[in-house]
Amino acid sequence: MRRRLILKMIPAGVLAGLPTFAGAARAAGLVPAFRGTPRIAVGGIASECSTYSRIRARMEDLTVLRGQEVFKAPLSLPLQRYETPFLPTLTASAPSGGPVERQTYETLKADYLERLKKLLPLDGVYLMMHGALSVEGMDDAEGDWYEATRAVVGPDCLISAYYDLHGNMSRRAVDTLDAMTAYRTAPHVDRVENVMRATDMLSHCLRYGLRPGIVWASIPALLPGEQSSTEWEPGRRLWADLSEYNRLPGILDVSQLVGYVWADEPRAAASVVTTGTNIEEQTRIVTELSTRYWDARHDFHFDSPTGTIEECLSRAMASATHPVVISDSGDNPGGGGNSDQTFFLQALLKAGTKDVLLGGMTDRPATDACYRAGVGATLPLSIGATLDPLMCRPVHVKKAVVKHLTAVTRPEDGEAVVEFDGITATLSARRRLYHSAESFRDMGVDPAQFKIVVLKCGYLHPTMKVLANPALMALSPGAINQDILHIGNRRRRPTWPWVADLAWTPEPYVSARFRRG
Repeated sequence: MRRRLILKMIPAGVLAGLPTFAGAARAAGLVPAFRGTPRIAVGGIASECSTYSRIRARMEDLTVLRGQEVFKAPLSLPLQRYETPFLPTLTASAPSGGPVERQTYETLKADYLERLKKLLPLDGVYLMMHGALSVEGMDDAEGDWYEATRAVVGPDCLISAYYDLHGNMSRRAVDTLDAMTAYRTAPHVDRVENVMRATDMLSHCLRYGLRPGIVWASIPALLPGEQSSTEWEPGRRLWADLSEYNRLPGILDVSQLVGYVWADEPRAAASVVTTGTNIEEQTRIVTELSTRYWDARHDFHFDSPTGTIEECLSRAMASATHPVVISDSGDNPGGGGNSDQTFFLQALLKAGTKDVLLGGMTDRPATDACYRAGVGATLPLSIGATLDPLMCRPVHVKKAVVKHLTAVTRPEDGEAVVEFDGITATLSARRRLYHSAESFRDMGVDPAQFKIVVLKCGYLHPTMKVLANPALMALSPGAINQDILHIGNRRRRPTWPWVADLAWTPEPYVSARFRRG
């Protein structure tokens, strides 16, 4: 008996911009071809890894979900809206940071593959990835994961992957996948829609017996992450019309990726990727969009005024308005920074700056010391440079007053607020994001009340953006230095902007599986 793969009721707006697969199928006169219930596995591994970071993600740093636990992840919730159940294997994710330790990766991959084998035979696999995973001693970790998956499931199983806008594609990945899709917004507000595009595309192809394929163009251009927002031009217009291409006959998805500049790997580049059943049309679209992106490369810019730490601090101190919100962009944990660097703290103390909120410093020993001392205690603290002591030096504070301790059940979740020398600082036992106004208010700190707010972030969270008066971005040193012309560039192919006069024309690549039909 044939069984339709249908979506249950979905809240209004969730499917905005998604291809109308059902309508396209009716218009094309397609007849469901799959008999029985498709067997679709779900798994994956995701992290955004700066190869310029000396810290390593180990097993304890990853969130690993196995079996039915997979469906506890927020981005797995849309999978439960399908009538056909997805079969869980393993998902692993780590916050943006340094590369993943090789043994950790190999252990997770072996666990995933063993679970995948137990589900055979499979008709499809949906992989929750990122595109900027880096593993010690390995190029193209995603490609390795895909090839290992393909070796288990065989050539007839369809594999669909989900990517971040800042992912790097490779020929190895393209040759192994059947379908992929990526975010269309930065900041990423379309995560749910992206899940739905990837899974709806996969289920649609299985239902109608379609064999999709990928056409891809790698664009030798890379941008600082904070220039790639789709909230201002040219990003706004370059991503705004992608959903319109999805409506063309034979086109299932069109994605455009900025790439991840802080991975010094041969695959690091922007790209355009199309999934569909029409090689000629896909090739035309890839050529058109990659040319459009290349032609716009000079138009990308930061949304806020930029400068060195000292320049931004000087401007903030002279400002007649407040709070002046300064991004410590090179140490942003949301993009792969360590979040333990003290360059800004050193500058604040040297300048004698008062009425400052310094948010997001990671320091487990200092945080633990605050918990031992208790709220109201005064104690000496060594702050910073605990994750990567080679990057900078710690700052020694003689008298820090503990103002807040978050109630936690595990020491590794601890967070404290301390005051010293006119500075209010948040300390955390582990790397975490302090980007929103709520993250401070939850600790009894109102960022609106300070003259200067320094955040370890890049572009501002909407709740901080409305407070900033004005916003500045410090091009600070770190694992994700936004001043990309001055980062190491040893292993990439010739790429703009390092090669300022680089000449390039698109060369669309048709995946090996697509060519074979």
